[in-house]
Amino acid sequence: MPANPRLVPLGRAVAIRRRLARTGGAFVLTNGVFDLLHPGHASYLEKARALAGPRGMLFVALNSDRSVRLLKGPHRPVLDERSRAYTLAQLRSVDGIVIFRGRRLAREIEALRPDIYCKAGDYTLAMLDPTERSALRKAGSRIVFLPFLRGFSTSALVRRMRAAGSL
Repeated sequence: MPANPRLVPLGRAVAIRRRLARTGGAFVLTNGVFDLLHPGHASYLEKARALAGPRGMLFVALNSDRSVRLLKGPHRPVLDERSRAYTLAQLRSVDGIVIFRGRRLAREIEALRPDIYCKAGDYTLAMLDPTERSALRKAGSRIVFLPFLRGFSTSALVRRMRAAGSL
């Protein structure tokens, strides 16, 4: 796998975030598995990046392989974390990627203190994990739910591939 300069450890992401705060740029954070990247992901990430404005940045907190298995079961992810991070890095909307190992993102939210935190429109405030919601509140982050392209779902794609014998 080629080098991925957009994949950074949390400490480096925090330094980037601090530098951005000094220059007045907005730091937008989203998170997810991003397995089998599809048009729904690309559209969502483009909308999230637009919230950062021209001087801001969009960072993606990517679930580690272990984290995905805890959330989605033993047959996921389809692609390993390095492959998923590399694919995300090819999108011009993604400025940085941090892989998180835990089941939840509260630690990373507390460290990064995003100006804006995005989730797809199939989420609501009530659906966010309480520890993540609390970390976002403490950070003073604005929470934005973005519409997504209907008809695109990684889980549905995986089911179709399994049914077709492709997985």
